[in-house]
Amino acid sequence: MAGLRAKTLIFVLVAALATLDHTFVEADFIKNMIVTWGQDHIGMTGDNLKLVLDQSAGSAIRSKVAHLFGSVEMFLKLVPGDSAGTVVAYYLSSTGTAHDEIDFEFLGNATGEPYTIHTNLYVQGKGNREQQFRPWFNPTTGFHNYTIHWNPSEIVWFVDGTPIRVFRNYEKEGIAYPNKQGMKVFASLWNADDWATQGGRVKTNWTLAPFVAEGRRYRARACLWQGSVSIKQCADPTVPSNWWTSPSFSQLTTLQLTKMQKIRDGFMIYDYCKDTNRFGGVMPPECSKQQF
Repeated sequence: MAGLRAKTLIFVLVAALATLDHTFVEADFIKNMIVTWGQDHIGMTGDNLKLVLDQSAGSAIRSKVAHLFGSVEMFLKLVPGDSAGTVVAYYLSSTGTAHDEIDFEFLGNATGEPYTIHTNLYVQGKGNREQQFRPWFNPTTGFHNYTIHWNPSEIVWFVDGTPIRVFRNYEKEGIAYPNKQGMKVFASLWNADDWATQGGRVKTNWTLAPFVAEGRRYRARACLWQGSVSIKQCADPTVPSNWWTSPSFSQLTTLQLTKMQKIRDGFMIYDYCKDTNRFGGVMPPECSKQQF
């Protein structure tokens, strides 16, 4: 009898959680995305995405809905061979000049040279928070999972389940944090040969076009943004509750933190918090704070 009561209580709790204003977006590009530019340069079926770039146009999609807090993931296979000058972008963003944005960008390479995994964060229109990594795998021969987790306490960038970067909420200490604007999910392939590869020194070789990147299994476990959403409404029952309510402490495990440190020690090539020349010695205030 006690076991039956326990099972009944669990069922009731699960049913109650299901009424919260959260959403689990299934892996269906057609159902969840719209084309923003390059209609004839995009191939899109339920679980497969193809982004194409040539001299006439690139291609881009965005989610139909915006989210406030959650986890979004997409499996990507990047442009193979000589992709110098091209950028595959996968990011969250709101709109307007004072927009918030959380970025993964993949900067193309000349044949035989590695890609650059470029991460950045904009809060109220201000960016300049770049960290860059070399991939420790070949991102063009198979699909890899890129996940952005964003909650009231921290933002975490993951690659194949391993965190590579954390940005924590120190808003109470005067450091801006993106928690007031819903953001949509974007993916695009475009030409940026004025800066993308070796600072723009290596240009796009258009004789190799079309360039193609592919996506699979887009999923969002996130709250629907409807103009004003409370933290409780964003509580996703598939995520531990302390992800949503912890005011200052990382919820990453010791093993995850160890793996992240190894990635950062071995594969990080740029950290804005170490670029004293760029900021004239007056570093952004978050650079003196613990992030993980």
